[in-house]
Amino acid sequence: MTEPHRHSLFEDAQGLFFGTLMCALGLQFLQHAGFITGQTAGLALVISYAGGWAFGPVFFLINLPFYWLGYKRIGLAFTVKSLISVSLLSAMTWALPQLMAFNRLDPLLAGVLFGFTTGAGLLALFRHGSSLGGIGIIALMVQDRTGFRAGWLQMGFDAVLFVIALGWIPWDRVLWSLPGVVILNLVLAINHRRDRYIAT
Repeated sequence: MTEPHRHSLFEDAQGLFFGTLMCALGLQFLQHAGFITGQTAGLALVISYAGGWAFGPVFFLINLPFYWLGYKRIGLAFTVKSLISVSLLSAMTWALPQLMAFNRLDPLLAGVLFGFTTGAGLLALFRHGSSLGGIGIIALMVQDRTGFRAGWLQMGFDAVLFVIALGWIPWDRVLWSLPGVVILNLVLAINHRRDRYIAT
């Protein structure tokens, strides 16, 4: 059996660009419909809805504390790639509305498109040793120290976030947000398998 080859610099660059572009596109579907999602992206959306601020800068600032944690737990390469990915996503979510618009977007379709495009984007980022920062790093650290499952902590964070979102977002839009979150998590659960993809 031959040893797996690591991604080249060019392969990483196109992977990060593709991944962040797909995630940024997914967020356009979400924001157009006025929906939310989980994790730090969801927190940034709630803050942007509540304060009337642009998503990109809020998302960038929220992720700043997580880079040190990512460096301590996973390493420098992961942290640098994640910083690049978050920065690209922040810029793309500002640029895309200047380049595209929707005349009509069905709420269910908005959630489905968000789930699949963002899922594909995150898979690309994961497979090139990057992420969009956030709660997942804390969840893994808590799991290491206490044994409390990271997945349960992330689900708990998302549940609290959705309840808080009701203060600024109509309840029907919060409910319409759920299909997109479910599809996104299914895409990741089914396809993010290290035993099937070993190049880094």
